Amino acid sequence: MVRRLGHRPAANLARRALSPCPMPDAKQATLPFPVHYEKPPLWLRVAAWFLRPWIDISREPLVPPFQVDRPVCYVLENYGLTNLLILDRACRDAGLPSPLASLPGNPLGRKRSYFALSRRGGSSGINAAKNKRHSDALSRVIMAHRLYPEQDVQLVPVSIFVGRAPTRQSGWFSVLFSENWALVGRFRRFVSVLLNGRDTLVRFSPSYRVRDMLADDIPHERLVRKAQRLLRAHLRKVRAAVIGPDLSTRRLLVDRVLDAEPVRKAIAEQARRDKSSYAQAWNKAHECAWEIAADYSHPVVRSLSFALTGFWNRIYDGVIIHHMELLKEAAPGHEVVYVPCHRSHMDYLLLSYLLYTKGMVPPHIAAGVNLNLPVIGPILRRGGAFFLRRSFKANALYSAVFSEYVAQLVGGGYSLEYFIEGGRSRTGRLLAPKAGMIAMTVKAFLRAPQRPVVFQPVYIGYERLIEGKSYLDELSGQPKEKETIWALIKAAFEVLREHYGKVTVNFGEPVYLNDSLARHAPEWRAERDSEDGKLPWLSTVVDELAQNIHVNINRAADVNPINLLALALLSTPKHAMDENDLIEQIELSKRILSCEPYGPRVTVTAMDARAVIAYGEDMGVVTRTKHPLGDVLSMPGETAVLQSYFKNNILHLFSAAAWIALCFQNNRRLSRHGLVSLGLNVYPFMKSELFLPWNDVEFAERLNRTIDLFIREGFLTTTGDDSETLYRAPGQTDEVFHLRAIAHSMQQAFERYFIAITSLVKNGSGMLSASELESLCHLTAQRLSLLYAPAAPEFFDKSLFRGFIANMREQKLIWLNEFAKLEFDQHLNDWEQDARLVLNRELRHTIHKISPDAPAPKTKTPESGV
Repeated sequence: MVRRLGHRPAANLARRALSPCPMPDAKQATLPFPVHYEKPPLWLRVAAWFLRPWIDISREPLVPPFQVDRPVCYVLENYGLTNLLILDRACRDAGLPSPLASLPGNPLGRKRSYFALSRRGGSSGINAAKNKRHSDALSRVIMAHRLYPEQDVQLVPVSIFVGRAPTRQSGWFSVLFSENWALVGRFRRFVSVLLNGRDTLVRFSPSYRVRDMLADDIPHERLVRKAQRLLRAHLRKVRAAVIGPDLSTRRLLVDRVLDAEPVRKAIAEQARRDKSSYAQAWNKAHECAWEIAADYSHPVVRSLSFALTGFWNRIYDGVIIHHMELLKEAAPGHEVVYVPCHRSHMDYLLLSYLLYTKGMVPPHIAAGVNLNLPVIGPILRRGGAFFLRRSFKANALYSAVFSEYVAQLVGGGYSLEYFIEGGRSRTGRLLAPKAGMIAMTVKAFLRAPQRPVVFQPVYIGYERLIEGKSYLDELSGQPKEKETIWALIKAAFEVLREHYGKVTVNFGEPVYLNDSLARHAPEWRAERDSEDGKLPWLSTVVDELAQNIHVNINRAADVNPINLLALALLSTPKHAMDENDLIEQIELSKRILSCEPYGPRVTVTAMDARAVIAYGEDMGVVTRTKHPLGDVLSMPGETAVLQSYFKNNILHLFSAAAWIALCFQNNRRLSRHGLVSLGLNVYPFMKSELFLPWNDVEFAERLNRTIDLFIREGFLTTTGDDSETLYRAPGQTDEVFHLRAIAHSMQQAFERYFIAITSLVKNGSGMLSASELESLCHLTAQRLSLLYAPAAPEFFDKSLFRGFIANMREQKLIWLNEFAKLEFDQHLNDWEQDARLVLNRELRHTIHKISPDAPAPKTKTPESGV
């Protein structure tokens, strides 16, 4: 009978392990480089030789995240010959100490410098450690540090994934043997290496210093268990970030949803309302849950990645990714909720594809039930999509089931993706956020705060939209076409014949739920368990999260060549410019972005102005007209209307510059103080519409810096003894031309503001309701667009007027009386007078003239009875 080492007292183990090998001096123990690799046994060399052709290793990070001047002991999740050989090869390739070399002083009691936290099952009988709770090797290392102060080993957790870093395409069958949460047997691991070994990822984590662990003055056994939990939790976080949480089947998840207390109450209430049995109401809830739930499938996801690779290569020239490495740093240990801007049906396919191919787990995606079509729906469902109805406020049972499903996903550690705009933007601007999904996520976290929630804003920038033509039709008043399987197939064939340029995906600065809770509800852990269950701060937290997400999406914008061309050419009446003027305007836009950066995650094309123009011609966006006095570049007809979408993508980046330029459209002289003061008056409306990131003080500082930039550019001047008064150049100089082009990007926004204010003032206080004012503004803007040059399609968009009216109420410029009519005072009249600084006299007169009066209220007459 052989006694296992694991049954001996820990102190005896350490002494027995350390006694044969005297401790080297300090100089030897702290200088492991140059690395000396001991020759491994013959059988290991043969195994490594056999494995070499089947393994291709990607190492993360490339620079070791631990100190290389201190002894290293690697920590794996599981023992296994392939794991050891893969780790040894990765270390040798990186010039790191080999796990097959012994540590100074041999604290492990064997000529190795690695151990695993668990081993495969299969050992049984008297040699099997019963109820083993920790690693013997970890116990030895810690005890060695207790006994020998010279020991200073760092534990480096290492995660090895075979078949989960798909840098190259492999066969569909290999997905069945890709990395997952199951503790697989030797044969399955062997087959996995043969099929997927060329997609092997080795991730080194920051080290844990054993000497630091001893700072906790606790008994040895307890310290070992604590260290084991710490290392295991870290490795599980890394695994969850790379391959996702341990996935349950759709049926089991649905059963957990239906068994939850809130859903059981909703079922009972539904039975009471319908006067039916509990079983009948349960069946309705089951139908709802089955309609909602995703059915994630690794083979389907891998198959989709194959298909989408060819699709992207066919329609796009490339997909550019920025700041993903920052996401990889923030993701471990968090419940990640991806919140992209929504501009195309390509958004969710593209984001999931990129995350999967870059070694991140694809999220579960909230998709509209309109996409749950035959064939397409089941594929999307197995790709991680779960479906929701557009509106379900009136359906208490469905609402309870859907909320619980989201709660189960959050509690289970599934990453999520949803679009808080509620639908695709038809104008290129971010739509006002709808915070329903955020509220569900927050409530789910409050109910079971297992891991902190981080919202990851994502900016997706296109150079050409697949849905561009349909967006124009919808903005012009045509109804949205209903999705059908045949319409999607037809659209797919049309898309494959076109070319859509490049796509840029920028990951913005994360928004942490815990930060908002700390600001607005420091005692949230106690308050969430209150008897009444009411959380007065919940709506404030949700609104702040939605606002910050939109702000951070805009702070991660990408400025591509198409954006720059649209911004410049659409500023002219005929959407045309002399080539030299266009070059200067593009370079000016890039200088503004460079001198006054909007945010650290904003990216700008590296092309110079001539390359931008050539690229626009190649994309068919710009038309060149040859002329002896100089070529003219233009955006003709429908192209110009389509390009307003891409101008709107980056409108917020030029908000401060555009405001200053706009004030000098009709004024040759203004004081700096007056310019900034008036800017602060309108800033709340600009901030609300464009989701700008600054407070009033920061915006004032930005205005002053931009004024200084305009002075350096020669657009504005000051006199020697009067730096407060600003002057612009007279007449039709080049400086005035470029200033006017900058101003145009915001001019239509202020025209809309003036339309709303004029309609109110013209009809009088207490005469219009909010809906009546919205309709009058819509009609006036349409009329103005017909009388003058056609405006961008969103100029008369009702939602923009609705947002401005709501913002005026928030700013207390207007308010509702007891008859639900809008009232105002002299302050609003002062605003109308301030518009003289921004809009010219002719335009103000025209708006005032064409603004209609409110329809007279109908009165009852004895004859008609109306």
